[in-house]
Amino acid sequence: MTFPRLALCVLLACSIPLASGAEHLTAKPPDHWVGSWMAAPQAVSLNPAAPGFNRAPTLDGVTVRQIVLPTLSGKALRLRISNRFGTQALRIGGVTVAASAHGAAVQRDTLHEVTFDGGDALSIPAGQALLSDAVALPVVAGKAMTVSFWMPDRIASTTWHKIASQVNFIAAHGNFSKDASGAAFQRRFTAYLWLDGMDVEVGPSEHGAALVTIGDSITDGMRSTLNANRRWPDDLARRLRAAGMHHLAVLNAGISGNRLLHDSPCYGPSLLQRFSRDALGQPGVRAVILLVGINDINFGFVPPHPGLDCDVPHVKVTAAELIAGYEDLIAQAHARGVAIYGGTITPASLPASREAIRQAVNAWMRSGGAFDGVIDFDAALRDPAHPARLLPRFDSGDHVHPSDAGYAAMAGAVPIRFLRLAAPSAVGLAEQTR
Repeated sequence: MTFPRLALCVLLACSIPLASGAEHLTAKPPDHWVGSWMAAPQAVSLNPAAPGFNRAPTLDGVTVRQIVLPTLSGKALRLRISNRFGTQALRIGGVTVAASAHGAAVQRDTLHEVTFDGGDALSIPAGQALLSDAVALPVVAGKAMTVSFWMPDRIASTTWHKIASQVNFIAAHGNFSKDASGAAFQRRFTAYLWLDGMDVEVGPSEHGAALVTIGDSITDGMRSTLNANRRWPDDLARRLRAAGMHHLAVLNAGISGNRLLHDSPCYGPSLLQRFSRDALGQPGVRAVILLVGINDINFGFVPPHPGLDCDVPHVKVTAAELIAGYEDLIAQAHARGVAIYGGTITPASLPASREAIRQAVNAWMRSGGAFDGVIDFDAALRDPAHPARLLPRFDSGDHVHPSDAGYAAMAGAVPIRFLRLAAPSAVGLAEQTR
């Protein structure tokens, strides 16, 4: 069952009657918070056999500086810090936020301390996350912000987002959270540690809302250009702003290696498990774009290996099992009044038996009518002469992940009519759709 009117109205924050038992959408309060940036948290493997790229840095009396790109403007911000996969309390001695300058440097006149329940320091119990107090610092969509953590204790990173596609920084021993120059930040890494969200406060006339893109490494932007924000959700955010849709954030909840049906020691909880938190739990979410399944198809055929085996469980899946998983997510989204759009699984030069599963899933998506709409990423990226392969100019080189041009083509494949937020106002549209 589809909800075409719901799919449009939830993005416009209009009020319409829903099916029996569903929550009724109501007008937003005068000011409200909407997610502007996020990175889905995942566990750091504690396996001593883990290779270096699966290990997060151990910190001891240093300052961590991380750069994020908001996708929605607001008059104030708040940060979300996660110790979801921690085994002990996470203590941070101080947090600052500022507009980015170059590298690790920040714009001095924008540097603000961030407080938590009025205090500078914070302690987050294992398994928990914490929202900061509001920071009266305006945020501009598409303009980078820098967040610094002073870490006074020795602690192993246990909660991170592994693939940031962004260079972040660690300073030499000491508290450099208020240092604007960035000169002390000589150590570099390409993950996000503990920081998993930035929300912005928007006014009553702005009708701010969030679109969550969720999936695996293709949504996470694997093999896109470092420090360039060339993931397809980044390209989509720029496209929406160019179309005048300034009140829609695009949040990236992709995790590289993620699967729909099974957890991984390296690639996060299954999407079925994390969907409620990482997608439906985002402030202001009104719609979701889902692209997942290629790792479910592939990992079952990867032989086990000693040491850290990121591909366990080695379970072969069927198209019917994947479809059942999608239907579960669709039901979850609709129960929360959130539209959900399905993305067809992209070409990956698969062997014939695996390609048959991909084709069966895509055929169901295109004809099944279960999603509120379908985005044909497969058609956007495939080589017409060899439909099981990526078009060469859209191939990053590994025959699975798109190039920057391929990610741009994916953003271009999203029908704007799915996401249109232009006038008439939310109230006016609500009157029209009653």
